[in-house]
Amino acid sequence: MAIPTSRTHTIGQVHFNDGLCDGCGLCAEVCKDFGIRIVEGKAGPAPSPIFGCIGCGHCMAICPRQAITVDGRCLSPADLSDLPDRRQTAGYDELLALLQRRRSIREFTDQAVAPELIDRIVEAVRTAPMGLPPSDVHLLIFDSRERVRRLAVDFCSYLKGMRWLTADWFLTLMRPFWGKASDRLFRDFVRPLVNAYTGAMERGENLVTYDAPAAIYFYGSPYCDPADPVVAATYAMLAAESLGLGTCMIGGMHPLIQHGRAARRFREAQGIRHASREGLLLLVGHPRVAYRRGIRRSLAAVEYHS
Repeated sequence: MAIPTSRTHTIGQVHFNDGLCDGCGLCAEVCKDFGIRIVEGKAGPAPSPIFGCIGCGHCMAICPRQAITVDGRCLSPADLSDLPDRRQTAGYDELLALLQRRRSIREFTDQAVAPELIDRIVEAVRTAPMGLPPSDVHLLIFDSRERVRRLAVDFCSYLKGMRWLTADWFLTLMRPFWGKASDRLFRDFVRPLVNAYTGAMERGENLVTYDAPAAIYFYGSPYCDPADPVVAATYAMLAAESLGLGTCMIGGMHPLIQHGRAARRFREAQGIRHASREGLLLLVGHPRVAYRRGIRRSLAAVEYHS
């Protein structure tokens, strides 16, 4: 038995080197598939794992004697790397300062985003946690202002053919099925958003991607944990901020291109491989504006259960 993804349908293969293993038990402790046990002072496979090796690599990464290797599920020993020294990492104060300085940017200079900066953002995204490995997150990189604008133009053309989705007759018909909250969301957010997007584009103004010099679309596959693309996009946003770039997460496009034949044609035209439950478009560029003060946001609730 193996947990399927779009990339693999097999379990990983865990290899044990008895000559190196000292039976410390760390590998068995971190394997939450319960696929490893210590017998007579040596690590080996347990008889009843939950799923079979999912390829997380924890056992291989924690072994102090390099006595375990994992192959399969898009993982191999070649993927191991030395951890940076903790003194190289940002402390809480530095991280909080980065988070406090970040604001959504929709005003960009004409300067292109250098390919090496995009590469550094992607490298940071590779470290993002995921629900189940291997990652089913897909990145579609639009690396020029012209390509980013064409995405917005194509999306607005697509929306014009989908106006029935926000028509009164359709919303009235659907309200008993999807409830009051969804009805209000469509009437008070989706419909004004669609009208704003298409109306502005007719005037030559791009309110979809704001003519950003680059954009990255994060989406998953039908197997993907729905949180994974959002987590990956967040890592990209923070990496871009650390590089002096401005970003803005655009959430209004993804849910409108997931269902129906027209949506499938739009995805295929853009090179999007799958429909997925969650996804985000991240605009990236050099900021044309600089904010002078931050804003402390509130949360819906912070509750402690002791």
